[in-house]
Amino acid sequence: MTDIQTASSPEPDSAPVFDPVDLAAQLAARLCHDFISPASAIVSGLDLLDDPSAQDMREDAMALIAQSARKLASLLAFCRAAFGSASTTEVFDSRELETLTSGVFAGMKPALTWAVTPASLSKPAARATLNLAQIAGTALPSGGTVTVRAVESADRVAVSIEAQGPRIRLKPEVAGGLTGAPKGDAMGGAWIQAFYVHSLVKQAGGQVAVDVRDESLTLAVWVPV
Repeated sequence: MTDIQTASSPEPDSAPVFDPVDLAAQLAARLCHDFISPASAIVSGLDLLDDPSAQDMREDAMALIAQSARKLASLLAFCRAAFGSASTTEVFDSRELETLTSGVFAGMKPALTWAVTPASLSKPAARATLNLAQIAGTALPSGGTVTVRAVESADRVAVSIEAQGPRIRLKPEVAGGLTGAPKGDAMGGAWIQAFYVHSLVKQAGGQVAVDVRDESLTLAVWVPV
């Protein structure tokens, strides 16, 4: 079974109206959701170190703190590039993007294969690549492989994220968000990241496509150079 969706540009009168304050709140909630787990684990490790009756677990506590601190640092660096607007950088080094993505995948079950041809990507292409890679990894709860490809041809950059593995699942609100649909009654945490990708790609003059099969998923975008 195949489900292919491509982002389109609706007529102005039919385009959904989104409250920017609500979108900002949902994006903030999504980021906090990602950060709270490793942050809480660090606090738990510190609590064990402070507990006189748990001194035999000191080594485990230190390992938990170190592992969670690395995960939190990787997430912060990733999200700063994937979402942050403070950076004046308009072009991102592909090697840096690989490092950021690998850091996030270190805490996920799927393996990452990086096959990006251009030495650098524009800000819209880079942010779309980071976010789509994370979305694809999340769609593989039982593990698998996520392959990130990007090629530059003529006047556009094409990015393809291919996920393969058992029990692959792309939430309906994520597929909808990638094509610009409202979240409906679903929770906004997963939708907002997908809608963010749709918005930044559309603003850059590009398109997003989604192809879902039984044990594979392809997320693709193209943006002008």
